[in-house]
Amino acid sequence: MKPRVLVIDDESAIRDSFRMILEYEGYDVSLAATGEEGVKLLERETPDLVFLDIKMPGMDGFEVLQKVHHLVESIPFVVISGHEETAGAVKAIKLGAFDFINKPIEQDRVLLTVRNAVDTRRLKTENKSYRRDAEKKYQIVGDSPALAAVRGAIQKAAPTNATVLIWGESGVGKELVARAIHRESLRRDGPFVQVNCAAIPDELIESELFGHEKGSFTGATDRQIGKFEQADKGTIFLDEIGDMSLKTQAKVLRVLQEQELERLGSNKVLKVDVRVIAATNKNLEEEIDKNTFREDLFYRLNVVPIHVPALRERRDDIPALVRHFADLFARENNFHRRTFTAAAMERLKQQHWRGNIRELRNFVERLVIMTGAESIDAKDVPEGGVIRGELPVAAATSEISASVAEQSWMQAPTLQEFKSGSERAYLVAKLRENSWNISKTAEVIDTPRSNLYKKLEQYQISQERDG
Repeated sequence: MKPRVLVIDDESAIRDSFRMILEYEGYDVSLAATGEEGVKLLERETPDLVFLDIKMPGMDGFEVLQKVHHLVESIPFVVISGHEETAGAVKAIKLGAFDFINKPIEQDRVLLTVRNAVDTRRLKTENKSYRRDAEKKYQIVGDSPALAAVRGAIQKAAPTNATVLIWGESGVGKELVARAIHRESLRRDGPFVQVNCAAIPDELIESELFGHEKGSFTGATDRQIGKFEQADKGTIFLDEIGDMSLKTQAKVLRVLQEQELERLGSNKVLKVDVRVIAATNKNLEEEIDKNTFREDLFYRLNVVPIHVPALRERRDDIPALVRHFADLFARENNFHRRTFTAAAMERLKQQHWRGNIRELRNFVERLVIMTGAESIDAKDVPEGGVIRGELPVAAATSEISASVAEQSWMQAPTLQEFKSGSERAYLVAKLRENSWNISKTAEVIDTPRSNLYKKLEQYQISQERDG
């Protein structure tokens, strides 16, 4: 369907010209001879575009814009002006008008303006829809007292520029808290830049955070803007900050204290305006005692501490979380929406969710995929996480059972494939045991973190796939 266009102009010849040009192209055109008439039409129906004359007797174009200022952001207004009225057109743009067009009107100019205005409106609408979907994806779900305390802390911290330290077990939703703080802050229109400190090798993290100049080290073929620069006028979220090296911690402390940094290979000091939110699943005070975390950085980060409770501390939130994840998955994957019986919900509440909300989400997605019925019942939610009709993932522990080993041996055509399958199963099991904390897992299995990352890439292991 072609867009609807409203033309507000006191000259009948101008209105007729617009009607002839636009209706010939299939547009639905409404006409108003006065500003008052135009405002009444706008209050009654919402067009996709408005052409508005600046100079009219009675209510002129400026008064119309001020009268319907609440519509200016959602509807493009294009003002009609004479060549001698350029200053007026500029004033109208400042009041929110999308563009201006000069008299005498020309067909090509009118049609081009209509296309540009309608495309811009469509993009704005799509962007709003995308933001709404993104907000749903990062929504904090639940009404338990434990979660109410988190929400209260967010509301108090968000309007300030204070650094925030979010702590809690892996999978409890620390990122959602960080995003909520940014979304409700005065920096909401600035960037939100997330850095997983545990996922970046020690030799690369300084370059990632602070950037580097071309030729500053082997492989630095181009200048790179660091995450702190990218977050200027916004928020940087340093996830798993407890895994950051002492050397990098010292540089982060300087940014926090001075709001300035230097790219690697440069002596130029750059000023940045960044709010820092950090998160960890470690006890940083214990890390201080072990000399693996700087005490001065801890106190600088811990201005506003927020503890995110584990799922076992907020079991009453599980039904709301289950419905939220099921609806989100159905919408994102064009799946038919599934419902859950009260018995299924009760069984889910009683499960031990060691991986917290992340584990619950993955389990709900598997239920939606593997359960064919419209409604998911208690019988579809067995203990242990294996769903009816689902082939169990090789649930290897640190000691692979003889039966699994025998099955792997029978299915593996070569010795190398048997070795690879066993090693992959072992790594997945260890990662699960350590809540997918890369540094902790590498320490437990006594291998360098960089080597573990290589293995993850080699065997295509990820929390999304194997969690």
